[in-house]
Amino acid sequence: MATIDSDAHVVETEHTWDYLEPSDMKYRPVIVRPAGESSREYWLIDGKIRGLARQVITAQQFEAISQRAGRRMDTPQATRDMENVQARLDHMDRLGVDIQVLYPTIFIEQVSDNPDIEIALCKAYNRWLADLWRQGGGRLRWICMLPFLAMDVALEELRFAKDHGACGVFMRGFEGPRPVTDPYFFPLYERMAAERLAVGVHVGNGNPWLADAVSKFNGGGSFMRFRVPVFGAFWSIIQAEVPAQFPGLHFHFAEAAAQWIPYLLKDLRRRWSAQGKRLPDYPMKDYNLYVACQTDDDVAYILGYSGEDNLVIGTDYGHNDQSTDIDAVATLREQGAISATQFEKIVYHNPKALFAL
Repeated sequence: MATIDSDAHVVETEHTWDYLEPSDMKYRPVIVRPAGESSREYWLIDGKIRGLARQVITAQQFEAISQRAGRRMDTPQATRDMENVQARLDHMDRLGVDIQVLYPTIFIEQVSDNPDIEIALCKAYNRWLADLWRQGGGRLRWICMLPFLAMDVALEELRFAKDHGACGVFMRGFEGPRPVTDPYFFPLYERMAAERLAVGVHVGNGNPWLADAVSKFNGGGSFMRFRVPVFGAFWSIIQAEVPAQFPGLHFHFAEAAAQWIPYLLKDLRRRWSAQGKRLPDYPMKDYNLYVACQTDDDVAYILGYSGEDNLVIGTDYGHNDQSTDIDAVATLREQGAISATQFEKIVYHNPKALFAL
């Protein structure tokens, strides 16, 4: 049985932007390190600090972070940055992972409100990932970036991505002023359902105003900025009955753990009952909704609400935050809290169905 890591990452480097078209080189992001910063670098795009910060971290520091967290988070620099694809594949072998589904890093937040810049950066990113997919021999599948500020171009780019190894489209709970349930995205969803490309609702926030608003206050931080939009998207997609309009469309909710599933499904069940409607017994199965669990979730309990066919697992490979556990597949097996059949579904059968692998 193969194993599939449903949420791994690439960390963009200056090499990523070598894939820009010559006419778009004027939009090339530049790495900057503000005065006083020693452990973070940032991308300067169109005169503004954009995208998730890049960690400047040594192997020793990575190891120390892993020890404090009580789980392995350390990954070699060359494999995080994809400067050595074979080294990445070799590391996957050591981790017992056959296929990784790659998500971006810089696009966790909106990179530009200029459609021309967004188009240029999305196209460059997609061509970089297409090259990595080619080098990976089918083991590195990926989630593409689309320029949502220009839907006509996004639909064109979808075809390139599908033809070059992409298995989904990256979305944040908010894309600019629009939630993922906005009818603006429906032409895209229709095409994605036909092409069997999943919606990858990853931790992130594409609305700069909202992200800035919650980060200005104590207690906001990354949870309000990045994780809450994932929960909200899951709830809203069911409440708006989006899956009923696009029956073949699959959704992946990544890097926000899964312990929230029982609460949201209970809330929806009560609301639907008050509206004279009935939520299916296992709406995640009926609506093709998949959630990436973490090894410290009470997975056995969650399965009672999600069903066995709609949990997957990701390692968050390449990052070093509260979601990262590069041994997640092995840890899930060793914990023994779920049956062998349930384990096989979470690490293989479910992600295989989710991403049409």
